[in-house]
Amino acid sequence: MSTITVESLPGLDCGACGFRTCATFAEALPARPELLQRCIYLTEGATAQPVVSAPALAVLNDAQNAPVVCAARSPQVRAPAAPDAWRDSLDREFDFYLDHFPDEPGPREIILPHNPLITRELAVKPGDVLIGRPLGMSCGCPITHCGVATQVDERTGVIVWCVTGPLHPRQHGFKDIGYYSAQAYEGLINKPRTEVEIGRRYWFQPRMCMMQWRHSGLVNFMNHGPDGLQVRIEGLWIG
Repeated sequence: MSTITVESLPGLDCGACGFRTCATFAEALPARPELLQRCIYLTEGATAQPVVSAPALAVLNDAQNAPVVCAARSPQVRAPAAPDAWRDSLDREFDFYLDHFPDEPGPREIILPHNPLITRELAVKPGDVLIGRPLGMSCGCPITHCGVATQVDERTGVIVWCVTGPLHPRQHGFKDIGYYSAQAYEGLINKPRTEVEIGRRYWFQPRMCMMQWRHSGLVNFMNHGPDGLQVRIEGLWIG
């Protein structure tokens, strides 16, 4: 097999391989060439050919029939700006990054399945690996989210989970909750571009957002702690 460089990878930065970007994936390949099998876009000849056409989305299966969702990059999408530029991958300005808590595996999201009964039907419990997609005004993200449930309210169907990316369900199996509404994010703010006040709506970017898009939300809880400013953000939407 010929040497795979970042130029020969699809450049989608989809995360399905377990790496955030194609560039970091390419850096790992010389030491672990078997990782190339994780790239679902490469043919047997190792030629990078996207399976889906931009800007369509596709749910693709690996050899174990585990789902992966990826958005093909449009030629109009710009490369991510430097962290201190406060601009997302579409060159839109935002006010702060939202980081996840250091003792949790990923960003904390409070969600409600569009059919709340599915929480009981699937017997969702803390520790379960879940997949689902935020639909409509609550967020409208085109990427299927994957995560680990940390709190479950069987009466209302509300689930608190930590979003971990597609590699986790591919390795451990999952429960599919389907479409859901993103009710809130909770996380940490460090070094915001502007002063953050409770009761105000801000543009922000989740640090681990695969699309690297800005979100908007109302800050309705704040607490200063040793790891940064802890906030709860509700009324979410992307744009």
